[in-house]
Amino acid sequence: MKILKSRKALSPVVASIILIAVTVAVSLAVAVWMGSLTTGQMQTEQLTFIDYQWDTSGTVDWFVFTVKNTGSGDLSIQAVRIDGVPAATIKYRTDTTWNDFSAPLLVTKGNSVSFNVTRVGGFTHGVTYEFTVITAKGNTFGPYTKTAP
Repeated sequence: MKILKSRKALSPVVASIILIAVTVAVSLAVAVWMGSLTTGQMQTEQLTFIDYQWDTSGTVDWFVFTVKNTGSGDLSIQAVRIDGVPAATIKYRTDTTWNDFSAPLLVTKGNSVSFNVTRVGGFTHGVTYEFTVITAKGNTFGPYTKTAP
């Protein structure tokens, strides 16, 4: 058998450079793909309590507070609690109309919502209450503590 000495092949240096270039290209493609998968998962939920008002009609029957979505994406509110117990009645408004609360309530990024809450037995003058908001993902915001006038 005759050995072909006149044929030329790739030098080991050129072959190594091609292998490295292919490896880098594939790893960049995988990195971009993985980054696109996690973009939607990296949003954080954040609620900020921005305002409150007690009933001022002589008896303390209801409490109104406003929260703002300051997170990086939309969130859904699942429950409102007073001292760890679900509120007796919950109404909400995003504009001028009060509506009955039904979970989950979507609050888009940057927007706020007001809640009008009552508790069984009403609120007692001079007692401090804790208000918490729970999202559909299970995150708890609060407690927001206020003393009834």
